[in-house]
Amino acid sequence: QVRPVESGGGLVQAGDSMRLSCVASGHLFSTYAMGWFRQAPGKEREFVAAIGEIPRDTDYEDSVQGRFFIYRENDRNVAYLQMNTLKPGDTGIYYCAATPSWSTRPDGFLYWGQGTQVTVST
Repeated sequence: QVRPVESGGGLVQAGDSMRLSCVASGHLFSTYAMGWFRQAPGKEREFVAAIGEIPRDTDYEDSVQGRFFIYRENDRNVAYLQMNTLKPGDTGIYYCAATPSWSTRPDGFLYWGQGTQVTVST
């Protein structure tokens, strides 16, 4: 199993960029697909991006396509979410998650971090 821990959140202005990191302790990190999800106040947790064991296999939620980029460094057990041109609608708690298979649904992921707050002001 892996244990994801997120970092890199904070307060930024609209149009700014931010990079989130997810360090996953445990064995065989490279065999897990990694995903990022977010949850805004009063809303359900939603998919943001995912990356497979093969780093070129990625998927994005439509509203972040072209602005956010997910990548991983398997030798360091880290997955990243590069977020560009941030909008107030991107505000929420961002969670990193891991699954031994592939999914873009929250219930498809087994291991979750505690989340990091991202706030985008106007």
